[in-house]
Amino acid sequence: MIIKDIFFDLDRTLWDFEKNSQKTLLSLIDQFNLFSLGIHDSFEFINKYKVHNARLWDLYRVNKINKSDLRTDRFLLTLKEYSIFDKKLAEDIGNMYVKESPLKKELLPFTLDVLAYLHKKYKLHIITNGFDEVQHVKLKYSNLDSFFNCIITSEKVGFKKPNKKIFEYALNCANANPEESVMIGDDLEADILGAQQAGMHVIFFNPQKKKYDIESFSEISCLSQLFDQF
Repeated sequence: MIIKDIFFDLDRTLWDFEKNSQKTLLSLIDQFNLFSLGIHDSFEFINKYKVHNARLWDLYRVNKINKSDLRTDRFLLTLKEYSIFDKKLAEDIGNMYVKESPLKKELLPFTLDVLAYLHKKYKLHIITNGFDEVQHVKLKYSNLDSFFNCIITSEKVGFKKPNKKIFEYALNCANANPEESVMIGDDLEADILGAQQAGMHVIFFNPQKKKYDIESFSEISCLSQLFDQF
Protein backbone atom coordinates (compact mmCIF):
# COMPACT_ATOMS: atom_id res chain seq x y z
CA MET A 1 0.00 0.00 0.00
CA ILE A 2 1.53 3.30 -1.13
CA ILE A 3 0.34 6.25 0.92
CA LYS A 4 1.12 9.86 0.05
CA ASP A 5 -1.59 11.81 1.94
CA ILE A 6 -2.86 11.33 5.48
CA PHE A 7 -6.12 12.96 6.57
CA PHE A 8 -6.91 13.35 10.27
CA ASP A 9 -10.05 14.13 12.18
CA LEU A 10 -9.39 16.80 14.83
CA ASP A 11 -11.65 16.51 17.89
CA ARG A 12 -11.06 13.37 20.00
CA THR A 13 -8.40 12.22 17.53
CA LEU A 14 -5.69 14.86 18.00
CA TRP A 15 -7.26 17.63 20.09
CA ASP A 16 -8.47 16.31 23.45
CA PHE A 17 -12.07 17.46 23.26
CA GLU A 18 -13.15 15.91 26.56
CA LYS A 19 -10.44 17.53 28.69
CA ASN A 20 -10.66 20.88 26.95
CA SER A 21 -14.44 20.97 27.11
CA GLN A 22 -14.49 20.07 30.80
CA LYS A 23 -11.97 22.78 31.65
CA THR A 24 -14.07 25.31 29.77
CA LEU A 25 -17.34 24.25 31.37
CA LEU A 26 -15.89 24.36 34.89
CA SER A 27 -14.69 27.89 34.19
CA LEU A 28 -18.09 28.96 32.83
CA ILE A 29 -19.91 27.60 35.86
CA ASP A 30 -17.85 30.01 37.95
CA GLN A 31 -18.03 32.92 35.50
CA PHE A 32 -21.82 32.81 35.34
CA ASN A 33 -22.15 32.02 39.06
CA LEU A 34 -24.40 29.05 38.33
CA PHE A 35 -24.10 27.85 41.94
CA SER A 36 -26.29 30.80 42.95
CA LEU A 37 -29.01 29.42 40.63
CA GLY A 38 -29.18 26.04 42.31
CA ILE A 39 -26.53 24.10 40.41
CA HIS A 40 -24.42 22.67 43.21
CA ASP A 41 -22.59 19.81 41.48
CA SER A 42 -20.38 20.94 38.60
CA PHE A 43 -19.76 17.46 37.25
CA GLU A 44 -23.44 16.57 37.35
CA PHE A 45 -24.10 19.70 35.28
CA ILE A 46 -21.36 18.72 32.82
CA ASN A 47 -22.70 15.19 32.46
CA LYS A 48 -26.19 16.49 31.76
CA TYR A 49 -24.74 18.92 29.22
CA LYS A 50 -22.87 16.09 27.46
CA VAL A 51 -26.10 14.17 26.92
CA HIS A 52 -27.85 17.13 25.32
CA ASN A 53 -24.76 18.15 23.35
CA ALA A 54 -24.34 14.69 21.84
CA ARG A 55 -28.00 14.45 20.83
CA LEU A 56 -28.01 17.92 19.29
CA TRP A 57 -24.80 17.24 17.38
CA ASP A 58 -26.48 14.17 15.89
CA LEU A 59 -29.29 16.43 14.69
CA TYR A 60 -26.83 19.02 13.39
CA ARG A 61 -24.97 16.40 11.34
CA VAL A 62 -28.16 15.52 9.47
CA ASN A 63 -29.14 19.19 9.04
CA LYS A 64 -32.15 19.09 11.37
CA ILE A 65 -30.89 22.04 13.41
CA ASN A 66 -28.55 24.91 12.55
CA LYS A 67 -25.33 26.06 14.22
CA SER A 68 -27.02 28.80 16.24
CA ASP A 69 -29.61 26.40 17.66
CA LEU A 70 -26.90 23.91 18.59
CA ARG A 71 -24.80 26.49 20.40
CA THR A 72 -27.69 27.79 22.50
CA ASP A 73 -30.01 24.82 22.93
CA ARG A 74 -27.41 22.48 24.45
CA PHE A 75 -27.14 24.92 27.37
CA LEU A 76 -30.81 25.88 27.38
CA LEU A 77 -31.85 22.24 27.77
CA THR A 78 -29.24 21.62 30.46
CA LEU A 79 -30.36 24.66 32.45
CA LYS A 80 -34.00 23.55 32.16
CA GLU A 81 -33.11 20.39 34.06
CA TYR A 82 -32.50 22.68 37.03
CA SER A 83 -35.73 24.63 36.38
CA ILE A 84 -33.76 27.56 34.97
CA PHE A 85 -35.71 28.95 32.02
CA ASP A 86 -33.43 31.71 30.80
CA LYS A 87 -32.67 31.73 27.07
CA LYS A 88 -30.47 34.82 27.32
CA LEU A 89 -28.31 33.09 29.90
CA ALA A 90 -28.08 30.01 27.67
CA GLU A 91 -27.07 32.18 24.71
CA ASP A 92 -24.43 33.98 26.76
CA ILE A 93 -22.95 30.72 28.06
CA GLY A 94 -23.05 29.23 24.57
CA ASN A 95 -21.23 32.19 23.05
CA MET A 96 -18.61 32.21 25.77
CA TYR A 97 -18.07 28.45 25.44
CA VAL A 98 -17.36 28.82 21.72
CA LYS A 99 -14.99 31.69 22.48
CA GLU A 100 -13.01 30.02 25.28
CA SER A 101 -13.01 26.32 24.44
CA PRO A 102 -10.81 26.49 21.31
CA LEU A 103 -8.12 28.32 23.27
CA LYS A 104 -7.47 25.19 25.34
CA LYS A 105 -4.40 23.19 24.40
CA GLU A 106 -4.78 19.63 25.69
CA LEU A 107 -3.88 17.05 23.02
CA LEU A 108 -4.23 13.28 22.88
CA PRO A 109 -1.06 11.43 23.94
CA PHE A 110 1.73 11.37 21.32
CA THR A 111 -0.05 13.84 19.01
CA LEU A 112 2.91 16.16 18.49
CA ASP A 113 5.45 13.34 18.24
CA VAL A 114 3.39 11.45 15.67
CA LEU A 115 2.65 14.52 13.56
CA ALA A 116 6.31 15.57 13.56
CA TYR A 117 7.27 12.08 12.39
CA LEU A 118 4.59 11.81 9.69
CA HIS A 119 5.07 15.38 8.47
CA LYS A 120 8.54 14.46 7.21
CA LYS A 121 7.21 11.68 5.00
CA TYR A 122 3.64 12.56 3.98
CA LYS A 123 1.32 15.43 3.24
CA LEU A 124 -1.02 15.86 6.21
CA HIS A 125 -4.54 17.30 6.19
CA ILE A 126 -7.56 17.81 8.47
CA ILE A 127 -11.21 16.91 7.77
CA THR A 128 -13.53 18.03 10.56
CA ASN A 129 -17.23 18.57 11.21
CA GLY A 130 -16.43 21.33 13.68
CA PHE A 131 -17.28 24.99 13.09
CA ASP A 132 -14.87 26.68 10.69
CA GLU A 133 -13.74 29.59 12.88
CA VAL A 134 -13.45 27.40 15.98
CA GLN A 135 -11.35 24.63 14.43
CA HIS A 136 -8.78 27.03 13.03
CA VAL A 137 -8.36 28.61 16.46
CA LYS A 138 -7.87 25.17 18.05
CA LEU A 139 -5.17 24.31 15.54
CA LYS A 140 -3.37 27.62 16.07
CA TYR A 141 -3.41 27.67 19.87
CA SER A 142 -2.41 24.02 20.22
CA ASN A 143 0.46 24.52 17.74
CA LEU A 144 -0.90 22.04 15.22
CA ASP A 145 -1.60 24.28 12.23
CA SER A 146 1.93 24.12 10.80
CA PHE A 147 1.67 20.37 10.23
CA PHE A 148 -1.27 20.52 7.82
CA ASN A 149 -1.61 21.48 4.17
CA CYS A 150 -5.41 21.43 3.76
CA ILE A 151 -7.82 22.09 6.62
CA ILE A 152 -11.30 21.07 5.52
CA THR A 153 -14.31 21.98 7.66
CA SER A 154 -17.81 20.77 6.93
CA GLU A 155 -19.18 24.28 7.46
CA LYS A 156 -16.95 25.66 4.71
CA VAL A 157 -17.64 22.79 2.29
CA GLY A 158 -21.37 22.50 2.91
CA PHE A 159 -21.31 18.75 3.56
CA LYS A 160 -20.72 16.95 6.83
CA LYS A 161 -18.97 13.66 7.42
CA PRO A 162 -19.92 10.88 6.65
CA ASN A 163 -21.16 12.37 3.36
CA LYS A 164 -18.58 11.23 0.85
CA LYS A 165 -18.69 14.63 -0.85
CA ILE A 166 -16.63 16.21 1.94
CA PHE A 167 -13.97 13.54 1.48
CA GLU A 168 -14.01 14.03 -2.28
CA TYR A 169 -13.65 17.77 -1.74
CA ALA A 170 -10.71 17.18 0.60
CA LEU A 171 -9.01 14.85 -1.86
CA ASN A 172 -9.43 17.43 -4.60
CA CYS A 173 -8.09 20.20 -2.34
CA ALA A 174 -5.03 18.11 -1.53
CA ASN A 175 -4.61 16.95 -5.14
CA ALA A 176 -4.61 13.43 -3.70
CA ASN A 177 -5.76 10.06 -5.01
CA PRO A 178 -8.06 8.08 -2.70
CA GLU A 179 -6.01 4.91 -3.33
CA GLU A 180 -2.94 6.72 -1.98
CA SER A 181 -4.73 8.38 0.96
CA VAL A 182 -5.72 7.29 4.44
CA MET A 183 -8.26 8.79 6.86
CA ILE A 184 -7.60 8.51 10.61
CA GLY A 185 -10.41 9.31 13.03
CA ASP A 186 -12.29 8.26 16.15
CA ASP A 187 -15.84 8.24 14.77
CA LEU A 188 -16.67 4.92 13.13
CA GLU A 189 -19.54 6.26 11.04
CA ALA A 190 -18.38 9.77 10.24
CA ASP A 191 -14.66 9.16 9.72
CA ILE A 192 -14.23 5.53 8.79
CA LEU A 193 -17.35 4.49 6.89
CA GLY A 194 -17.54 7.91 5.25
CA ALA A 195 -13.95 7.77 4.00
CA GLN A 196 -14.38 4.21 2.79
CA GLN A 197 -17.29 5.34 0.62
CA ALA A 198 -14.89 7.79 -1.02
CA GLY A 199 -12.43 4.99 -1.76
CA MET A 200 -9.87 5.95 0.90
CA HIS A 201 -7.91 3.68 3.19
CA VAL A 202 -8.86 4.10 6.85
CA ILE A 203 -7.46 3.68 10.34
CA PHE A 204 -9.96 3.72 13.19
CA PHE A 205 -8.68 5.43 16.34
CA ASN A 206 -10.41 3.55 19.14
CA PRO A 207 -8.75 4.42 22.49
CA GLN A 208 -11.64 2.92 24.47
CA LYS A 209 -11.24 -0.36 22.55
CA LYS A 210 -14.97 -0.57 21.96
CA LYS A 211 -16.23 -3.64 20.13
CA TYR A 212 -18.08 -3.27 16.83
CA ASP A 213 -19.59 -5.79 14.43
CA ILE A 214 -17.74 -4.20 11.51
CA GLU A 215 -14.13 -5.29 11.22
CA SER A 216 -13.11 -4.29 7.69
CA PHE A 217 -10.60 -1.63 8.72
CA SER A 218 -7.29 -1.13 10.53
CA GLU A 219 -7.57 -0.06 14.15
CA ILE A 220 -5.34 1.58 16.75
CA SER A 221 -5.94 2.44 20.40
CA CYS A 222 -3.03 4.88 20.77
CA LEU A 223 -1.57 7.34 18.29
CA SER A 224 1.90 5.96 19.02
CA GLN A 225 0.92 2.84 17.06
CA LEU A 226 1.13 4.94 13.91
CA PHE A 227 4.92 4.84 14.17
CA ASP A 228 4.78 1.14 13.28
CA GLN A 229 2.20 1.59 10.51
CA PHE A 230 4.09 4.31 8.64
